[in-house]
Amino acid sequence: MTKTERFLALDVLRGMTICFMIIVNTPGSGALPFSPLLHADWFGFTPTDLVFPTFLFVVGNAMSFSMPKYRQLGTGNVLGKIFKRTAIIFLLGYLMYWFPFFREGKSGGYEFFPIKDTRILGVLQRIALAYCAASLMIHFLSRKAVWLLSIIFLIGYWIILYVGGDYSMTGNAGQKLDLLLFGESHLYHGEGVAFDPEGLLSTVPAIVNVIVGYYAGIFIQQKGKTYEAVTKLLITGFAFLTVAYFWDFVFPISKKLWTSPFVLYTTGLDLIIIGILIFAIEIKGYTKGIYFFQVFGKNPLFIYLLSEILVIVLYTIKTDAQTSLYHGINNTIFQKLLPGPWGSLLFATCFMLTCWLVGYWMDKKNIYIRV
Repeated sequence: MTKTERFLALDVLRGMTICFMIIVNTPGSGALPFSPLLHADWFGFTPTDLVFPTFLFVVGNAMSFSMPKYRQLGTGNVLGKIFKRTAIIFLLGYLMYWFPFFREGKSGGYEFFPIKDTRILGVLQRIALAYCAASLMIHFLSRKAVWLLSIIFLIGYWIILYVGGDYSMTGNAGQKLDLLLFGESHLYHGEGVAFDPEGLLSTVPAIVNVIVGYYAGIFIQQKGKTYEAVTKLLITGFAFLTVAYFWDFVFPISKKLWTSPFVLYTTGLDLIIIGILIFAIEIKGYTKGIYFFQVFGKNPLFIYLLSEILVIVLYTIKTDAQTSLYHGINNTIFQKLLPGPWGSLLFATCFMLTCWLVGYWMDKKNIYIRV
């Protein structure tokens, strides 16, 4: 395989991840979405739970093309690149949650959103920290040491949660650590209590999602577009699923806790999906329609940020004192066209297509934003 050869399957997986992340993150209001488009309440698994870990997996895939080049750089340059990228992604995530930097005051009107109430952790912050840790491990440690440390992360996290509390939302060790380090006001409150599903402790097992994605990318580059590559990816994926299935009996699969069997379950599914994509796209040459996902994959971080910022803007603009533009659009248009979950899905699809059009325009103008 030449050094410049790319794999469309990896690009498509990245694009699919962003596409479905937008759909599940922006359900239309006025009705509950279809259950597969919701996260599992606590334990268990839905297709929506696969989106974020796959985002981490494709981050690892991308690293498999860039990290080998770091071998030619000095330690200072390597650390500079890793820490700079980590800081930028983390800061973007922090500012995204702070945006638009003002909020409705208790007595009416608007007030500055104080830093003391901002959420510190989140989706991009987890990506930044997991990328940083995985990059340092991969660059400075042997492959054997990286895998050994990954196993320690998964088993160690299980032990810490077992001895440090229970597996409930308000009793787990991760929540206790976040409260200790950041305080209640800096955590996510979307569940009605101060609990951050992207907490610091649960970011440790998430590092393994990136590492598996990295070594999957390396393996794919080494084996090329072959039946052997597909077979081994599928076998490994099913092996991960099997271990996750039995581990779930004593340590339940939970996206919000990011439990160790959740890591194995999601990476197993990712390996199977990428194996199927390689077979279909790279070996059989089925490329019809894949450009749709490639558009998302060419500017993934920008399009994700765009989708989140647009939602915040729609929630911030009011059509009256009690109704946001987001709710107004859904209640007066989409729920009238298709009442219930179909209307919710229609809005999410239209919103996703709006983001796609921006990505399409950027691609046609050769605008690619990288961090």
